[in-house]
Amino acid sequence: MVVKVGIPLLAITLLGYAFHYVAKTRPTWPDAAPPIEPPRAPFDQTVAGSGMIEAETENIAVGSPVAGVVVEVMVEVGEHVTAGTPLFRLDDRSAKAEVAVRESSLHSAKAELARLEQLPRPEDVPVYEATIRQRQAALANLEYTYKRVQRLSEEGSATEEELVDAQHRYQEAKALADQAQSELDRLRAGAWDQDKSVAQAAVALASAQLEQARTELERLTVRALAPGQILQVNVRPGEFVGASPSRGLIVYGSVQALHVRVDIDEFDIPRFRPNAPAEAMLKGYPDLKFPLRFVRVEPYVIPKRSLTGDNTERVDTRVLQVIYAVEAPSDAFFVGQQVDVYVDASKPPTDTADAVAHRGDGVAAEHGQ
Repeated sequence: MVVKVGIPLLAITLLGYAFHYVAKTRPTWPDAAPPIEPPRAPFDQTVAGSGMIEAETENIAVGSPVAGVVVEVMVEVGEHVTAGTPLFRLDDRSAKAEVAVRESSLHSAKAELARLEQLPRPEDVPVYEATIRQRQAALANLEYTYKRVQRLSEEGSATEEELVDAQHRYQEAKALADQAQSELDRLRAGAWDQDKSVAQAAVALASAQLEQARTELERLTVRALAPGQILQVNVRPGEFVGASPSRGLIVYGSVQALHVRVDIDEFDIPRFRPNAPAEAMLKGYPDLKFPLRFVRVEPYVIPKRSLTGDNTERVDTRVLQVIYAVEAPSDAFFVGQQVDVYVDASKPPTDTADAVAHRGDGVAAEHGQ
């Protein structure tokens, strides 16, 4: 009986004591507060979305219009630029040589046009006049000879052959005198109008080619087209850049006022109202809340590109992007910061017509902006 009953009872007793001892001596840990308090929605019913702070003009990513080697970067991060400020310059030696060639072509075309417009040359006229006098003298001599031979032929002292020869020489001299006179008349008339038109067209063509070469040279210096602040410089002297870079070589934008681009999940779009109150909280600092002012809706639902990493997040989610203005000093934030945005959804659209009207308000606000 001791073996069959006593030993099992002893084992059960010892096992119960072990459990009791472990439970009694187990340390208790106090509930630890999260390192960062999660954000709390400021409205009873909300439409939540993840937002990104961007410049008022949006982030302008500047590329290169042509491929080439960067020889000079003229701005630094944080520098303020105005429209027309040079940002960086590509190797322009070949373009400068092309400009010099086009300038020479234009100079040659203009010189040819000026030559035609200044015809006749004053020193050419005496030469032609002397030629006319010479041929007229020869004509007078041959005319006298022809008439003398003609009288002799009538008297029977000259043969028919001599008469014909004198006549032909006289006619040849007369033709040469007429030719000289015609050439003098043409010289005094100046250049032909059609020749001047051709020369003017050549000048216009050379001028256009020069302007094209200068434009190509100017394109090698990339300039800012709007005022703003340099946010990022992704190019260095000596780097080869293509005409279609995969990233902006220089990113800039106006940060006098900041905007927030919010992604509204496609399932929350029916509850979204453009002009509803909205607030944003910085990631990692939910105590800092700042109001937002509705600016516009970009009425094109796109695939979501900024994923949060949540295991339940669908990678095929489509979102509606809404732009809000930050109603807070811009120096308290950085472009590119993520924020949690909450939009009041306590009064969602009641029907399709109301939803369309709200959507129309958003588009109208966009055009008004």
